[in-house]
Amino acid sequence: MAGSNVASSRSNPFRIAINGYGRIGRCFLRALHESSISDRFKVVAINEPADLASIAYLTRFDSTHGRFPGRVVADDDALLIGDQMIAVTHATTPEGVDWAGLDLDLVVECSGQYSDRAALQRFLDSGCRRVLLSHPGNSAADVDATIVHGINDETLTGTERLVSNASCTTNAVVPVLDLLHRELGIEQVLLTTLHSAMNDQPLIDGYHDTDLRRTRSAMQSIIPVSTGLARGVERLLPALTGRVHAKAIRVPTHNVSAIDMVLTLERDASAAHINTLLQQAAAGPFAGLIAWSDETHASIDFNHDAHSAIVDGSQTRSCGPRMVNLLVWFDNEWGFANRMLDVSRHWLSLSDHTAAADA
Repeated sequence: MAGSNVASSRSNPFRIAINGYGRIGRCFLRALHESSISDRFKVVAINEPADLASIAYLTRFDSTHGRFPGRVVADDDALLIGDQMIAVTHATTPEGVDWAGLDLDLVVECSGQYSDRAALQRFLDSGCRRVLLSHPGNSAADVDATIVHGINDETLTGTERLVSNASCTTNAVVPVLDLLHRELGIEQVLLTTLHSAMNDQPLIDGYHDTDLRRTRSAMQSIIPVSTGLARGVERLLPALTGRVHAKAIRVPTHNVSAIDMVLTLERDASAAHINTLLQQAAAGPFAGLIAWSDETHASIDFNHDAHSAIVDGSQTRSCGPRMVNLLVWFDNEWGFANRMLDVSRHWLSLSDHTAAADA
């Protein structure tokens, strides 16, 4: 269930570039550095409009995830991490980087600025072979595939050029919903995301967004915002089309979010039975993807947790024979960055395997 790995005969590491070196871009590089497969992937370039000194500083020191576990040095037009030199460019458009000259296997698009087919095509036209988005496409047609690791990896063929890693919230809820729908059937589900503050919110009130709520200080209020989560879930689980409803609330914390799930089921199920299903899945087919706990947690306990979701069994409630309430925690930065790494690994292994077969 957690996705298959395709063996590769490739001797050289895959060459990767990061476009947009913000929260997710930096977490992706760090997740790769901390992973057991770092020798199979090599980040050779970063494109980020910020100056090199700031890039190096924010790589070394992170208020959420701590100091980088290794040497980081700014060196002319490059970032030196350990003994690996990463070229740094500061272009503000896809055309401003010589992607073809970098001989890349993959560009990880983490700027969040490109979501439709025409905009993404600019990367391909500028020499990128493949692009993995850290956000959903505007529509399913804007990308070749939208992947949630552990759910639909098998749909990848290796021939795709534009793939979306969906969103952090979609990655958190889809495995849980998929399991419960297969086992018990879902008639309706309401998802309320309690999401940590993000950089599209101001620290103090200001003229920041046309959404008036987003003009308010992120650190002083609980703020309802719009969300496309229902659409994202239905894109991955079409059997639930018309049954998923969602809202989102930003809360004044720096990282780690939660999703409150209210489900009406097609078959009777107690809280204990649902917890057993989720606990078994976490120990079996969804191991490494979903975790289960019944300890007395607070959100900070899951900072730097690589799981897509952690089901808090202590909060599972039955509201009659066919209604249940669940609480799911997730590190919206670190978990998602690790799923990007998982999808990159699987996709590039398929691509390499396909290329070898064609040769």
